Amino acid sequence: MRIMSIESADLARLEAAARALARTLEAGDVVTLEGALGAGKTTFARALVAALHGADEATSPTFTFWHRYPGTPPVNHLDLYRIERPDELVELGLEEAFEPDAIVLIEWPERAPELVPRGTIRVQIAGAGPEPRSLTVDRP
Repeated sequence: MRIMSIESADLARLEAAARALARTLEAGDVVTLEGALGAGKTTFARALVAALHGADEATSPTFTFWHRYPGTPPVNHLDLYRIERPDELVELGLEEAFEPDAIVLIEWPERAPELVPRGTIRVQIAGAGPEPRSLTVDRP
């Protein structure tokens, strides 16, 4: 079910959408962030984490694969951009991010669809760089 759809000429509307989505999340929720390089996935994640925990601390975990932001509930932020093989998921222990008491954000979920559970909230961002953005949020 589509719960949000916006068109935006700047990232401020994406951040507002992230804050709105954050108000609906609870422990156990998984959110995928899909879009091209430079679409605003990490900007969206940063605004969502700030809305949940009051601090703008989120950064892209591209090279570490997983950042954990403590709070209630904690947020586990995965970036799968550099995943090349399914066995890397096990080697990196990424399945451990799916704790029942945490919210999980996944950038580049298409790199490891087997890791994404049923019932995931899907955020899609079209556009990148100076282009306007189109954002949709679907909740099963």
